[in-house]
Amino acid sequence: MKTWNFKVKSNPQEIIKKIDYALGSVDGFVFNTDHDKNDSVTFKLRKRVLYAYQIILRNHIIVTGKMLKTDTKNETNVEISFTQHFLTTLWVSIYLGFGVIAIILGISRSAAMYIPGGILLAVGIALWIDVQKKFKKDSRKYTTLISEVLDL
Repeated sequence: MKTWNFKVKSNPQEIIKKIDYALGSVDGFVFNTDHDKNDSVTFKLRKRVLYAYQIILRNHIIVTGKMLKTDTKNETNVEISFTQHFLTTLWVSIYLGFGVIAIILGISRSAAMYIPGGILLAVGIALWIDVQKKFKKDSRKYTTLISEVLDL
């Protein structure tokens, strides 16, 4: 999880309108908002997966944000966190887990399990490295997109 904090010289409703206007016209984005009791606004932003082949191609980052109005007139604190989608983490964990299980079975039962276990473990490690690089790249894309929308 990665967080990003900044201040905007605008109220939360105007910020939500800007983000919704900029991303609402773009296909593929899901933007949800929720208003709290104490004039704070929470939102979630992510890319929608419409077709099965997009599971691999689309980024799997969920952007969660919170906006709090400050004491200063017309200023808002914005806190945005980037998290990896659960299914992406599960997908990599399955490869790593099966690789470790196959190696353990190779130790206890038969040496023939070393090769498939090593292959699964190597694939899991390669996927984990790739997912981490993609997470950093996609979170940078979201920060530049939000910066451009809010004129930071």
